[in-house]
This record gives sequence, structure tokens and C-alpha cells, in this order.
Amino acid sequence: MSAVLANVLPVFFLILIGWVISKAGVLKHETGDALGEFVFKIAVPFLIFRTVAEAHFAGVSPFRLWAAYFIGVAVTWTAGHLMATTIFKRDAKIGVIAGMSGAFANNVFIGLPLVDHMVGKDGLVALSILIAIHLPIMMIAGTILMEGASAKVDGVAARSFMTVLKQVGSNLVRNPLVIGLSLGIVVNISGVPMPVPLQTVVDQIAGAASPAALISIGMAVTRYPIRGDIGLSGSAAVMKLILMPAVVFAAAHLLGLPKGWTAGLVLTASVPTGINAWLIAQRFRAGQSLAASVISMTTACGVVSVAFWGLLLA
Repeated sequence: MSAVLANVLPVFFLILIGWVISKAGVLKHETGDALGEFVFKIAVPFLIFRTVAEAHFAGVSPFRLWAAYFIGVAVTWTAGHLMATTIFKRDAKIGVIAGMSGAFANNVFIGLPLVDHMVGKDGLVALSILIAIHLPIMMIAGTILMEGASAKVDGVAARSFMTVLKQVGSNLVRNPLVIGLSLGIVVNISGVPMPVPLQTVVDQIAGAASPAALISIGMAVTRYPIRGDIGLSGSAAVMKLILMPAVVFAAAHLLGLPKGWTAGLVLTASVPTGINAWLIAQRFRAGQSLAASVISMTTACGVVSVAFWGLLLA
């Protein structure tokens, strides 16, 4: 237990440091935004590039990995949606946000640092492969479902699937995470080692990804207070921290994933909700307080759930 906490607590202490820095006014919100942009566009792509470039895939298919994780997403999203619409009697738009808030893990800003600390290279390889398709699939699903819910609730015409797909695809080809992954695959396949000076630069920038990501998410959380929809928000938070990693854990074992890959997927499934759930809510002007509350609740309680799953996996 002490070994698990030794790995988990530093991750959440760094988030807490970011929260205190922002709350105390030591740094402005704009500084946190700039730090987050550096993490997303520079530091994490370098980390993914290095991880994939040096990885030994050993012939393991990524399709089983994707299947194990997205089975967890599908089950949790569906459960969250049904809970909101049938138990809490909310409309379809709130149902989509509840499902998304329970199934959208913050696997870039919290998942990567956590898996790096607790699992190491095998877990990072699994997470890098997941990240390649996670954001586009989640954003496409969220947008299409919200378009349909808006048409049902508000009578607004929904955009076609191809229109949404083109928009997300256009964003995807410019996504720094995908670029880092693609370059890493090229280097891995080529087998050509990087020159020592370049390797040093890559290592230094990649090394900045974990602390910078965690501090930036701590600063960002100050913008998402817990307010309204406490019953629904709390239920979605429980699904995020307990149901989703449990389903991913079961699916990974049924599909026979390697131990390191299973640990990486389950741990990233157990981390707090990502800010993208709030972005979808904001875009469609529905469930903003719900998404914000789930983000804050899961971030505050995440240390407990992550420690539990870390202990189970250990």
C-alpha cells in the first residue's frame, strides 16, 4: 500500500500545487492556459514520440487494446445517459453530458504522468496507442449525440455525420499528439537511432511533460466549481472513478492484454474527468454545471480511486 501511495500521492500533490498557485493568485489564469498549451502542443507530443520511437510492440495488436478501453467507455456512457434520463428525469442533452462526463478520462494531462510513474514504458506505449484515437472518437461521438439530442429537445436541425467527421478530421491532422505519435512510429520502423544531442533534447522536453501537465490541470480546475445537480454529478463521478475502470479491467483480462498494457489502461480509466466534457457542454449550452461539477468531484476524489486501482493492479 505504501509503495502505491508513494507513486500516486506525488501526482495529486502536483495538481494541488497548481490549484493553490491559481487560488492564491501567484500566477494568473492566463499563465495556466499558456502552460497547458505548452503541455498539449510541445511536451506531451515529445513524450509520446520518445515512447513510441523506443517501444517494442512484440506483435501485440492495438485493436484488442482499443476494444478493451472503448468497451469501458460505451458501458459507462450508456449507464450515465440512462441514469440521467430515467432516474433523474433530465432531457436527452443532459443525458449525453452525464454519459460523457462519466466516460471521458483526462488521459493526457493526468493519465500519462500517472502511468509513467506507476507502470513505466509498457504502460506509456499502451496509452500512446490509445491517445491516437481517443480524442477524435470521443469528440465525434459527443458531437453527434449532442446534435441528435438538440434536434430532439430544441427542434434544431442536426448536422450530418460526414460534416462532423470532416470537421474533426481536419482538426486531427493538425493535432500535435497525433503528429508526435506518427513521427515516433516512423523512427521506430526505420530503426535508425537518434543522434545523442537530439536524444538529449527530446528527453529533456519529454521530462517536463508530467509536472507541467499536472500543475496546469490543477490551475484549470479552479474554474470548475461544484454547483447544482449534486445528486446527478455525484452519480456520474462514481461511474467515472469506479464503473469505468472496473469494466476496462474486466475487458482487458477477457481479451488477454499484456499486464503492462492492462495496468496502463485501467489506471487511465480511473483518473478524473477530462475538460473536453465541459467543452462539449459549453458548445451546446447544456449541462455546463453538471460537467464542471463532475470534473471537480473526480479530481478531488481521484487520489482514492487511483490508489485503489493501483493497489489492485499491484
